[in-house]
Amino acid sequence: MIRVGLVGFGMAGRVFHAPLISSVDGLELVAVVERNSDEAAARYPGITTYRTVEEMLADSSIKLIVVATPNSTHFATAMKALESAKSVVVEKPAALAAGEIAQLSELAGGLGLQFVPFHNRRWDNDFRTIRKVLDEKSLGYLVHFESNFDRWRPGLSTRAWKEDPEEGGILFDLGTHIVDQALALFGEPAAVGAEVRRERDGEGANDSFTIRLHYYLGFSVALSANCLSSLPRPRFYMRGSKGNFWKWGLDPQEEELGKITSISAANWGQEAAANWGSLSVEADGAMGTRTVASATGDYRLFYAGVRDALLGKSAAPVAAVDAWRVARVLEWAKESSDSRRDIECNWMGTPA
Repeated sequence: MIRVGLVGFGMAGRVFHAPLISSVDGLELVAVVERNSDEAAARYPGITTYRTVEEMLADSSIKLIVVATPNSTHFATAMKALESAKSVVVEKPAALAAGEIAQLSELAGGLGLQFVPFHNRRWDNDFRTIRKVLDEKSLGYLVHFESNFDRWRPGLSTRAWKEDPEEGGILFDLGTHIVDQALALFGEPAAVGAEVRRERDGEGANDSFTIRLHYYLGFSVALSANCLSSLPRPRFYMRGSKGNFWKWGLDPQEEELGKITSISAANWGQEAAANWGSLSVEADGAMGTRTVASATGDYRLFYAGVRDALLGKSAAPVAAVDAWRVARVLEWAKESSDSRRDIECNWMGTPA
C-alpha cells in the first residue's frame, strides 16, 4: 500500500485528488495539509491533518505527495517534496514556467523519484472518443481540428487567487488541458499564434484565449476557452476530406466527483446518449450522419498509472516532458498575443 499525502484541500484537492486516490487499489490517502480547517478529516475519517507542508514531509511513511495548491506555489512545494525523497503528482499547471518544469524533472530523475503532472483530461470520455474517431480514419485526412472549453461565469471567481494575473489566468488553467490534448494527438507544432485577453469587467487575470497551432502537415488546430459563453460551441469539431465530427458537452466526471468521497458506481464515466457526438461522412455518393457512442472516461486510470510507476511496473501515465512542451506552447501563446505575430517554435533543448 502506497501512503499518500495531499497538500491543499480546495477545489482541486477536494473534488479531484482525494476521491480519485481513495478509489484506486494500492493507494491510501493518509494525510492532508489544511492550514485553517479540518474539512478533509470530516470527509475522510482517520486521516491526519497537518498545518504545514514541512510537518507532512517529516512523515517518512508517506511516499507520494500530491500538490493541489494555487498555481504559483506548485514549483516550490514540489521541489520541497522531491528534496524530502517523496515522489510527486502536481496539479496542472505543473509550474508556471517551462524552465521550472525542467528543474523538477531533472531533480526527480536524479533522485530516482517520480514527478507526474496531473493532466487528467486525457481520460475524458470526449477526448477518448476523439482518439477513437481519428484511429478509425472515418474522416479521411484531417484539415481542421477545433477544441473549445466554454463557460458562463460572468462574475469573479470565488477563489480570489484565480483573479491574480501572477497565477496565469485561464491560459495556464484550462489552456494546460486543451493544449496537452492537442499535443497528445498531433505532436509538436511548427508555430503558435494566439490572442489572450481579459473580457470581463474589472482588473484581473486573463479569462479568454484563442490559440492556433500551425503544423507542417497542412492542417489547422484552433484551441479556445472563455468565461462569457452562455451558448457554448461544440466541445470538439473536426473536418476531414470525407466528412465532419461534432461533439457537444463536457465529460461528467468533474460534476460527479464533487458529490462523493470515492467512486463506487459501476457505470462511472459513461455519458448520456443525448450528448454523444455526430459523425457526418460520405457513403455511396451521399452524405449520411450517425451518432457515435462516447467512450467511457475514467480519471482513476491516471492514479492507477501513478501507482504502477511507483512500483516499477510501468512508465508514468503522463511524462514530465509533456508538461514542459505544454508550458512552452503557453509561453509562446503569451508572446504571440503580446507581439501580435505568430511565434516559430524552437524545440531545441527539449528535456529527456
